[in-house]
Amino acid sequence: MSVPRAKTLYTNQSAADIEFLVHGQGVFMFETQSSQKTTAGFHLFNKELKGLYVEFGNGYVHVSNINESLIDPDNTTGLINKSGAYYWFSLDTHNHRLYAGVGEPRYETVIYEYNLPETAINFLETIQYIKFTASSNIKPIKLLRDPITTSIPMLVKHSNDLTMNDVATGAYLPKANLSLVAQKLYDCIAGKNFKLDDIDFPEFSKAITQSIQNPNGWCYKRLLEKANEFSKEPRPQETYLRITLGQNNGESPGVPYVMEIWPVGHFSPIHSHSAANAVIRVLHGSIQVELFPFLCDEKDTVMPFGTENFTKEDITWISPTLNQIHRLTNLPTNIEPCITIQCYMYNEDDDAHYDYFDYLGDNGKKLQYTPDSDMDFVMFKQLMKTEWQQVF
Repeated sequence: MSVPRAKTLYTNQSAADIEFLVHGQGVFMFETQSSQKTTAGFHLFNKELKGLYVEFGNGYVHVSNINESLIDPDNTTGLINKSGAYYWFSLDTHNHRLYAGVGEPRYETVIYEYNLPETAINFLETIQYIKFTASSNIKPIKLLRDPITTSIPMLVKHSNDLTMNDVATGAYLPKANLSLVAQKLYDCIAGKNFKLDDIDFPEFSKAITQSIQNPNGWCYKRLLEKANEFSKEPRPQETYLRITLGQNNGESPGVPYVMEIWPVGHFSPIHSHSAANAVIRVLHGSIQVELFPFLCDEKDTVMPFGTENFTKEDITWISPTLNQIHRLTNLPTNIEPCITIQCYMYNEDDDAHYDYFDYLGDNGKKLQYTPDSDMDFVMFKQLMKTEWQQVF
């Protein structure tokens, strides 16, 4: 139950170049070359050229070997005519199971499942290659080392806090199972002294709340100034504040450490995260996170596949492959602002940094957002102290 390890594939990569990272297991991710074509197919095969043929069509996924069709009677989805859609197929020898899905490669997006008999293990573990032709309508994206087996929890726990039951039930993602980049981010913000209300300013969270509620407060005024940030028409509640810690060192989309302030009832647009790693810790209040399989600019046609609420001290994560598309909301039923620390960093092998967050703006149109800063953290903390002292 680790965050997936992946190999990036390239559009011009020939089928002969694609070999599973571990024979008999992995996930093949792809897009379609043309939305006008009704099928997309590929072979999974071994050195004897024996294997499986996989075809995604309109309303179905069909898998077959030489002798039979491997039919999932519950499968009713295949290729879909939606912008941003992509697909995946998982080969799992150890559990002799096949999965297929749309969007992020994970258990929650499965559209096809087939369990082979245990006697098929010897055959499945010989499968090494993926083959498709120029007419297959396949545009490869990534190859994941490990197959899809179960849900991966969003909550992260340090080894000092994990129990045997936690590991047995898979209730939490161990910090050690994050990518090495994400572990680095986690270690920077998960410590006991990394907190909002510290000895230096124990009323920090109260001062922020006051500044949001006071028409003369900097937070109140800045939020009003941002009412058009994601839309042409003012949307005062589709706003939040970004207070940055440190500098942009060229290893993340924007400054890698950002304190985000979410007043009650405020929310973000649905957005992606530049294929970066991220770790998010709630410092104050609570936040709702909705996860989406892919970023589609056909408004309200792709529903979230998961929704979770995180409260103070909870830590969650984003990888280049999973949890990339989300919407954050401080629910109107809450009584306090939510304040989080968000940390971002590209994979070390990412040599083509995409320095924007794509988001759904007016009428669901996909737009680019540059992760900017409303104020430096040190300056902001001093400003909140000043505002607090002026009132009390």
